[in-house]
Amino acid sequence: MARTATRIAKLRESLKEHGIDALLVTRPENRRYMTGFTGSSGFVVISQGHAVLITDFRYIEQATSQAPDFRIVKHGVKMVDTLKEVLAEIGVATLGFEKDVVTYKQHETFASELEGVKLVPVEGLVEKMRMVKDEEEIERIRRAEALGDAAFSHILTMMKPGMTEIEVALEMEWFMRKNGAERIGFDIIVASGAHGAMPHAVATDKRLVPGELIVLDFGAVVDGYRGDCTRTVALGRASDEQRRIYDIVLRAQEAALDGIRAGMKGEEAHGIAQRIIEEAGYGENFGHGLGHGVGLAVHEEPRLAPSSSTVLEPGMVVSVEPGIYLPGNLGVRIEDLVVVEDGGVRNLTKSPKELIEI
Repeated sequence: MARTATRIAKLRESLKEHGIDALLVTRPENRRYMTGFTGSSGFVVISQGHAVLITDFRYIEQATSQAPDFRIVKHGVKMVDTLKEVLAEIGVATLGFEKDVVTYKQHETFASELEGVKLVPVEGLVEKMRMVKDEEEIERIRRAEALGDAAFSHILTMMKPGMTEIEVALEMEWFMRKNGAERIGFDIIVASGAHGAMPHAVATDKRLVPGELIVLDFGAVVDGYRGDCTRTVALGRASDEQRRIYDIVLRAQEAALDGIRAGMKGEEAHGIAQRIIEEAGYGENFGHGLGHGVGLAVHEEPRLAPSSSTVLEPGMVVSVEPGIYLPGNLGVRIEDLVVVEDGGVRNLTKSPKELIEI
């Protein structure tokens, strides 16, 4: 059975569990996951007996080629008119919609135009399926991560005092694009010195200065799937404080990599790293979760965080990225992508983790 056919069959079981006739899929990543269609516009309706992809004139040929398990329907000026016709044709009385995706305005339109159809808010039906990756998905993520590894090796030969953070980010992006990435997976973080204390700092025109740590967070997209890696390096000789903080983060990450396995909860995985950082006296300086799922989106389920009760399963791909952030001073984060397995994890990231002094 084709991958999309298998996914359709699995989703149909969820429709039964939720007591709905069909699901309207609008999240772009979910649309691609369910259909194989890579275009930027389209609505998917899946019922027990029908699988329909509604898109516009621009994408009919592409959708026909990429989504052979779906009936392709072209919509006109108003997509909702076509949706109404499709629902009537296939006999949908209760339609589930992704409540965390559909806007208030869209809901108003659906409620007023889809006469006789009961709208039922649902959450996570496709996202739960996406949490566990098959080997083809894992291979795409591995290739994306390998591009990131190569970009990191490349930038180590390029970075020097006087370069701006933006110049470093652009060089990494250009390298990944030139070597096969569809695009970058997210805005590359290059955070030097005190900027490193901001976990999601934006690259600026600040120039690199000897004696500072530089946090690099980057990832490529390959066949729709993303890589995600973070490394922290020193420009020049690292100070004793910088090296001490780095070593704490590295110990926390290595302990998590050694301890994470299928069957544990996301909160338990987070706790492995959290305890080490807390015992070192920096618990308040590690304010984000240990990691998150990575796939068609760079942040997806499951979460490795204090509030996560999700049980990890074989085939889940998650980041493992503890950090310590000292406002006004420095930041250190080290991140790998791993595949959860029964006895541990398989690490997809190959970049070195000893503190590199450039």
